[in-house]
Amino acid sequence: MNTLETISKRSSIRGYENRKLTGEELEVVLQAGLMAPTATNRQELHFTVVGGDEQCLKELDDEKNALRGLSGLEHNFYYEAPTLILISGETDFRWSEVDAGIAVENMSLAATELGLGSLIIGCIYDAMHGEKKAYFEKMFRIPEGYDFKIALAVGHRAVEKEQHTFEAEKQISFL
Repeated sequence: MNTLETISKRSSIRGYENRKLTGEELEVVLQAGLMAPTATNRQELHFTVVGGDEQCLKELDDEKNALRGLSGLEHNFYYEAPTLILISGETDFRWSEVDAGIAVENMSLAATELGLGSLIIGCIYDAMHGEKKAYFEKMFRIPEGYDFKIALAVGHRAVEKEQHTFEAEKQISFL
């Protein structure tokens, strides 16, 4: 695929097969994140790879649901993906959020290129920054001086999704 074709095929997948990524697939996705540009080439991002069956994700999901007053959901926040990648950045670096956004999109596009599905996840932000922040940072091995920015669920697609539509004439202004 060329870049524009990959972008056009990328969508938020909310259903995954019950099989793990190969080492090569995971390496390609992680390399795409590492290759993302960062402000002043600081390279201040950290990536934590978590298997979708890890108990720590259940704890995080429960905390996210409690903070949002949710219960009885059909799926966990990562839709049973076999792999979740948490991206953290330096707490005091002004551009870490932007850099994490660039990295997660690179990773999502790489997953699409490989025929995988992915879902960019921000819904755990409050749980990762709430009362249990230190607990979750230790659990997910987030380095000192860093904090959670965004995450990516990735795996083999169990569902397909049509691309979203847009209205360019309403969303773009020319001066």
